[in-house]
Amino acid sequence: MPTVQLFITSLVDSFFPEVGEAMVSVLRRAGVDVDFPRDQTCCGQPTFNAGLRAEARPIAEHTIRVFEAVKGDIVIPSGSCAHMIRHNYEELFSDDPFWLPRAKALAARTFEFTEYLVDVLGITNFGAHWDGPLTYHPTCHLHRGLGIDRQPRELLTNIKGAEIRELPEAQDCCGFGGIFSVEHPELSAEMLKRKIKNLEATQSPTLVVCDAGCLMHIQGGLHRNKMNQKVMHIAEILAKV
Repeated sequence: MPTVQLFITSLVDSFFPEVGEAMVSVLRRAGVDVDFPRDQTCCGQPTFNAGLRAEARPIAEHTIRVFEAVKGDIVIPSGSCAHMIRHNYEELFSDDPFWLPRAKALAARTFEFTEYLVDVLGITNFGAHWDGPLTYHPTCHLHRGLGIDRQPRELLTNIKGAEIRELPEAQDCCGFGGIFSVEHPELSAEMLKRKIKNLEATQSPTLVVCDAGCLMHIQGGLHRNKMNQKVMHIAEILAKV
């Protein structure tokens, strides 16, 4: 039985622990043993995206040390955090001959959740069941940064009982963008309004995402507007049997 290391991400750890639990359930159903290095913290993406490279380095170094100490692939429920480790760590340590090869070695072991299920395990059907419509929002770092779009769609297509409805203007950002929503709140709010309008157009009560940031941002907008639709991470959907 292969063992994977779960990188849980800060938002899942703090706000959506049920997403981590669902991931473990799905991975175990696939015959994978799941471990969790308890010393892990943030990957450093917020500080890196803010241009605070000196502050991001010790966070990234800590992440590398923690996961160097354990064996197995690293699976992350977030395209943005996976993108940080796979691509931005190499940029962060580009001039450091000591840390760069270690960052590259970590990147080679790191996979986003749906990518790992489909491309590494080769499984697209987990026996999940969902009654009714679902629509899918392809998150920016996942789709544009990692080129992952086929994998979550294949997984959703194989959910028994689910009716997959295409989200209009699905490629548009929801407006979260990490620190973007803090630095540009007015723009972020308008982008969120458009995303929610497109969700309404599908008449689907549930929007599926692969990033906790988008989950939090869109669900927050729905809650503030007293709307009944909900947002769920794809791991939660796949865990339903």
